[in-house]
Amino acid sequence: MNIVITGSNGFVGKNLKEDMRSMTNYVIYEINRQTSTREMEQALLESDFVVHLAGVNRPKDDAKFKEGNVDFFSQVLEILKRNSKKPTVLFSSSIQAEKNNPYGESKREGEAMLRQFSKENGNDVYIYRLLNLFGKWCKPNYNSVIATFCHKIAHDEEIQVNDRNVILSLNYIDDVIKEFKNAIEGQPNLENGTPTVPNAFKVSLGEIVDLLYKFKKTREDRKLPKLDDLFEKDLYSTYLSYLPKDAFSYPLITHEDHRGSFTEFIKSPDRGQVSVNVSKPGVLKGEHWHHTKNEKFLVVSGKGVIRFRKIGEDEVIEYHVSEDKLEVVDIPVGYTHNIENLGVTDMVTIMWVNEMFDPNNADTYFEEV
Repeated sequence: MNIVITGSNGFVGKNLKEDMRSMTNYVIYEINRQTSTREMEQALLESDFVVHLAGVNRPKDDAKFKEGNVDFFSQVLEILKRNSKKPTVLFSSSIQAEKNNPYGESKREGEAMLRQFSKENGNDVYIYRLLNLFGKWCKPNYNSVIATFCHKIAHDEEIQVNDRNVILSLNYIDDVIKEFKNAIEGQPNLENGTPTVPNAFKVSLGEIVDLLYKFKKTREDRKLPKLDDLFEKDLYSTYLSYLPKDAFSYPLITHEDHRGSFTEFIKSPDRGQVSVNVSKPGVLKGEHWHHTKNEKFLVVSGKGVIRFRKIGEDEVIEYHVSEDKLEVVDIPVGYTHNIENLGVTDMVTIMWVNEMFDPNNADTYFEEV
């Protein structure tokens, strides 16, 4: 199938074309500002499906709205009238089409042109009135407050919030791309007969700002965001894409002594925490048990033994572990346990515990195995 993407270098266009490059059943034709009239005509006449994303939304002169959003689209449709394959046309409109402003009016006129084109020529068409979009590769300081705030907060710049209570209607870019691909396959998501991108979010500007600052702080407190909250998960992925290129890494706090070291990696209120434990040769750690706290150990370097004894009983259970066979050992409640390095090199163990450490409720009781 020959797919034409107009506005292929824009935010949505770039995400769509890069996602579809790996799909061998599609031939992608790009139309952007560098495309000649001849190249554009050739692509449109060979197309089976056209995703029309090209347009303007923040010109210096309002007259450019008609030029970029109406006149250019009219030119595209005139060429498509000569395509005997009658390609399906997907039009990227906006919720602004519901408003009486120059941008909204130009989008509304584009919708009307496409409906008339479909009526006269018989082409199938999909009109998507997109919400405010967010995600990777969106240009900051342009027309997306989320892109701007992500960029500024990640770069330690001040932001200006005029009204924290403003509610934004949002779609995540990955949901948009998935829906457009569904439409290309002839299976659009319809709500009351209208093509619609699923997973619309309604979030206040204040909530967004608070989340972004929380994401920034995660490098200090090592806490993960709530990844079971779809909006928070999508916003976190978006924020990370705006990190400065020289700031992808960040240090952790390592606690060292003669036995080795212990370093907290990540923590989550509802998913526990992950740490890295390093034991020197011959060192034994642990010798304690828990009521409710449970753990998982994974030795990734070196070799050793993990021992257990159920409280009140005498039997000692041993599990030998090493880098040669990666396997997880559960540390059940009610068993005192230890871990000993039996090798001649440092033993590195990844440790997960089901709750973050609380010094006021450690749930840790000393008893030798």
